[in-house]
Amino acid sequence: MTTFVLIPGAGGSAWYWHRVAPLLRQAGHEAIPVDLPADDESAGLPEYARLVTDAIGGRDDVMLVPMSLGGFTAPLVASAVPVRGIVFVNAMIPLPGETAGAWWDNTGSSAARIAAAEAKGYATEFDLDTYFLRDVPADVLAGGEQQQRNEADAAFESVCDFASWPPVLMRVVAGADDRFFPAEFQRRVARERLGLDTDELSGGHLMALAHPEPLAGYLVAAAADS
Repeated sequence: MTTFVLIPGAGGSAWYWHRVAPLLRQAGHEAIPVDLPADDESAGLPEYARLVTDAIGGRDDVMLVPMSLGGFTAPLVASAVPVRGIVFVNAMIPLPGETAGAWWDNTGSSAARIAAAEAKGYATEFDLDTYFLRDVPADVLAGGEQQQRNEADAAFESVCDFASWPPVLMRVVAGADDRFFPAEFQRRVARERLGLDTDELSGGHLMALAHPEPLAGYLVAAAADS
C-alpha cells in the first residue's frame, strides 16, 4: 500500500483533492490531502513543509503529489523525511534557493501563458473562468465556493531552502488543456530543471477537480511501476 500525500496549490485547501482521494483509497492505497494555512501571513513554506511532514508521521512508502504552488513545498518535505517518489501535477518546479515569487519571471511563465492564448484565440488577460474553472463541473464548483482561501504573500516570499532533489522516482504530469501553465511550457521547465519529460493527461489547471479518474489511475500506475 502506497501513501499518497496530496499537496494543494495556492489557496491551500485539501478539498481540492476530494475527488481523487476516494479513488486512490478504492484502489487499496492511503490518501492524505493536506490542508495548508494559505491565508496566514505568518505561515510560509517552512510551515507548509512542517504540516505536510507532520501528516506523514512515521509512514513509509510515501508518494508526494504536489499541485501548482505545492511544488515549492515538495522538496522541503523530501529533504526532511524519506519519500519514495514525487509526482508533480501542473506544478511549479523550483530551483534550490528560489522563491515562488521569482519563479514566474525566472521561467517566463507569464510570457508563455500569453503566447499560448494568442496562438489559440482566447483572452490573454487572466480571469478565473478562462484559466482555471472552464472545465470543472458546475456542481463541483458550487461545492467549493466556501473552500478556497486567498494565498498570502508569505509563501511566495519564502526561500525554497533545499540543496538538491532526492534520488527518487519523479514524474511530471501536465494538463493537456492547462491554460495557466500551458503543456508546452511545462515540458520546457521539466526538461530544464529536472531533465524529465512530461506526461499529459486530459484537463486544465484544476485537473483533480475536472478529471479525477485519469489522474488517480496515473498515480496508482506510477506507484506500481516504482
